[in-house]
Amino acid sequence: MAAWRFPVIILFIATGLALHLTLRLIERPLFGLRRPITPFVTQGVCKGTLFLLGLRLHVTGRAMQARGAVVANHSSWLDIFVMNAARRIYFVSKSEVAGWPGIGVLAKATGTVFINRDARDARLQKEIFEARLRAGHHLCFFPEGTSSDGVRILPFKPTLFAAFFTHGLEDILSVQPVTIAYIAPRGQDARFYGWWGELPLMTHALRILSRVRQGRVELVFHQPVAVKDFANRKVLARHCGDTLRAELAQRLPEGVMRQA
Repeated sequence: MAAWRFPVIILFIATGLALHLTLRLIERPLFGLRRPITPFVTQGVCKGTLFLLGLRLHVTGRAMQARGAVVANHSSWLDIFVMNAARRIYFVSKSEVAGWPGIGVLAKATGTVFINRDARDARLQKEIFEARLRAGHHLCFFPEGTSSDGVRILPFKPTLFAAFFTHGLEDILSVQPVTIAYIAPRGQDARFYGWWGELPLMTHALRILSRVRQGRVELVFHQPVAVKDFANRKVLARHCGDTLRAELAQRLPEGVMRQA
């Protein structure tokens, strides 16, 4: 199965990337930081990729329209396709991803915000976040800081939430928690779609591509919350983490959920 899926999906993504870059040449000088056209291309490519993969996407709830950010649990490279298929967003990722073969190019082209974990860059990163949020971009954060095995949610790092409490942004922004729950194919380990630890990306991708019958992914958009209603970043991070853990426990088969 992987023998035909892999080249077809790669060709499909490459074609979408070429179209995206071409349109961006027109979009950039006219609209600058805003991107009113190319996110639709990204969304279409991600929907098509999930279709070619055979992974069914079930969406519950509605993506918020208000200005703000999205926070979700992170368990697989598939999260990028799942989130983009469901709504037009811009990811926030660690700086190392920019140098990854293939993925780095896609991330840069689609407007991903790259951050360094060095505290000395914190001020610059806050300024970048502020500019993107004020431009109306819905940034997507993975507050766990790394991917898990898909049957647990790691503690949320409150550091990334600090940008929401600067320069008056807390008065105008909302945050929407989003739960991503992967349901493994029948007979497979519940962690089938999880990509974590030292497992090579290509090994994991080929294992998924080789499956004739895939499982499904359930995406839940929770009620957005106003940043101003929380005392600080730690309280907001705790609320989002607790919301996602409770939902994941309901979505996974009984007894599968694990504690971080």
